[in-house]
Amino acid sequence: MQVVVRDNNVDQALRALKKKLQREGVFREMKLRNYYEKPSEKKARQKAEAVRRARKLARKRMQREGLVAGRR
Repeated sequence: MQVVVRDNNVDQALRALKKKLQREGVFREMKLRNYYEKPSEKKARQKAEAVRRARKLARKRMQREGLVAGRR
C-alpha cells in the first residue's frame, strides 16, 4: 500500500493511509488476531456478520423499491 506525501503535508498523507487501511479491514483483522478465538466463537461471529450483511442488503433493497423510508 502506498500513500504519496505532497508539499510536506504528512498529516494529510497519514489520514489517507488510515482511510485506506480502514477500507481494507486491516485494523479489524489486527483486533481479531490479538487474542485466540475459539472455533465455536469464530463460527458464531461469522454467522452474525452474515445475518447483519443480509439484513442491510434487504433494507437497502426495500428503500430502493420505496417500501421503507430512507434515513435522513
